[in-house]
Amino acid sequence: MPNRPQSLAQLYLAFARLALQGFGGVLAVAQRELVERLGWLSKEEFVETLAIAQVLPGPNVVNLSMMIGDRFFGLRGAIVALAGMLLAPAAVVLGLAAVYGELARHPVAVDALRGMGAVAAGLILATGIKLLPALKTSPLGRPLALGLALLAFVAIGLLRWPLIHVLVVLGGGGMALAWWRLKR
Repeated sequence: MPNRPQSLAQLYLAFARLALQGFGGVLAVAQRELVERLGWLSKEEFVETLAIAQVLPGPNVVNLSMMIGDRFFGLRGAIVALAGMLLAPAAVVLGLAAVYGELARHPVAVDALRGMGAVAAGLILATGIKLLPALKTSPLGRPLALGLALLAFVAIGLLRWPLIHVLVVLGGGGMALAWWRLKR
């Protein structure tokens, strides 16, 4: 049985620490913190919760934080987890925006931001690879789930199809297929 946060303060601090550690790439940090370090979720629970968070409007990790807060403390927990995810990073972003306003004319600052984008993409890829074992228990099975992921990459990354269309077709199709396989 996974651990659980002992108080709302512990929940807030965990998500504030998570948000400040993973600036621009919180998903990788979230998996490590919530599954490996804190033990609040198993790998499978993390993947399932993340899947739901991805289809809800808003940032995935913010949705994830509210779902986990709600799981342990109800509405109060969702609000506290959300505050943990947003308050400290908002202050940091406002400070950085003020500094960037002064540095935006310098090519080094622009190049540094491009480099951060590559790092964020690498973190997302590494997290996906790390979570592959959780697909063993997926109703779709690993080959089909990886096939859907590859189709999504091709449709969005290479063919530049609109995200909403890909989400409706592949996401809806994947959910329908998983439901059908569970009903058999």
